[in-house]
Amino acid sequence: MDRWLVVGLGNPGPEYAGNRHNAGFMVLDELAARAGGRFKAHRSRAEVLEGRLAGVPAVLAKPLSFMNLSGGPVKALADFYKVDPARVVVVHDELDIPYGALRAKLGGGDNGHNGLKSITKSLATKDYLRVRFGIGRPPGRMDAAAYVLRDFATAERKDLAFLVDRASDVVESLIKVGLEPTQNAFHTGDLNVSGPPR
Repeated sequence: MDRWLVVGLGNPGPEYAGNRHNAGFMVLDELAARAGGRFKAHRSRAEVLEGRLAGVPAVLAKPLSFMNLSGGPVKALADFYKVDPARVVVVHDELDIPYGALRAKLGGGDNGHNGLKSITKSLATKDYLRVRFGIGRPPGRMDAAAYVLRDFATAERKDLAFLVDRASDVVESLIKVGLEPTQNAFHTGDLNVSGPPR
């Protein structure tokens, strides 16, 4: 059975751990707990866990480069594990989606997201799967770059664990049943709508 590569985007280091930009890392930590393993350093400049998700072989990875250099580790991992870009899932924060909404898609642009820009360049294709974790637009005139490097607000944090859990469900659904059934099940944009049974 072909394995999958699931990558969560974020910035390494404790000072970034609670940032909106680190939503991908948060989801990968939940997936690691589900897979029953621990991340270990890998020569690709990423923390890696080899295990199973939804009964399927998967490599979970958190690049240890900074966000704008994520492509190097992702390409190195895809080459090392012989994973085709079509079986790469990237979990990332998304400004253009309201907080509380999750979206799965294949390909497309990077919407100014430097992690995606780097990955697209390194893989030489846009055709990899994305799980977009909505963080909404910054308030007022706040610069987007400053906004993504702020921690989730207190009001957001009360739903954060639920959303991380749900985003993990989206990743497992992609691996298990594919893109279209996952989109049909999860593209509600509503915090209170329950997804498919786990």
